[in-house]
Amino acid sequence: MASSVAVTRVPQEERTRAMRARLLEATVELLVEKGYAGTSTTLVSERAGVSRGAQLHHFPTKQDLVVAAVRHVTEVRGAELAAAAEGLPTDPGRRTRAVLQVLGDHFTSPVFTAALELWVAARTDPALLAEVAPLEQKVGRETHRLTVELLDVDEKEPGVRALVQTTLDLVRGLGLANTISDDTRRRKNILDHWAATIDTYVGRA
Repeated sequence: MASSVAVTRVPQEERTRAMRARLLEATVELLVEKGYAGTSTTLVSERAGVSRGAQLHHFPTKQDLVVAAVRHVTEVRGAELAAAAEGLPTDPGRRTRAVLQVLGDHFTSPVFTAALELWVAARTDPALLAEVAPLEQKVGRETHRLTVELLDVDEKEPGVRALVQTTLDLVRGLGLANTISDDTRRRKNILDHWAATIDTYVGRA
């Protein structure tokens, strides 16, 4: 009897996980397409192909759904950045520029746009801010650590920590600019110049 219960429980758990994943992915897509204000639980359930009742069972309110989406976006951003970092060249002459490309792509990706929508909404929503702020701090620390590792620099050296933080502020700002219009050409020129600046500063030029 116990074994048959276990057998039937696993598929149900898998279906539940799959349904929640569809709902969260649909939420992120709608945040990118329609913004926070234009994202509703009804639209999310329609996009996910999930019944309204099932969606309300898992996420009774928009706040519940968005909070879960915040966590989902945080995980996706970290996973995408780590995956992109695995394909970097080992040649020092090419690596710095390749690292900046990975960061630039990350901060112009759909998940960054979704995160940006949540930042803006959280500015005037204390409950959402309480969820977004600590997760963004975690993402910031992990991204900083990964950037130091990928650039192969020593933060104990004078000015290097500021150099890394400036790099992250730069690519984040370029990502913001890209939300208004396609900024690809200007971004490439800026990152070319900044890669040379980094290499000169750390003695790799």
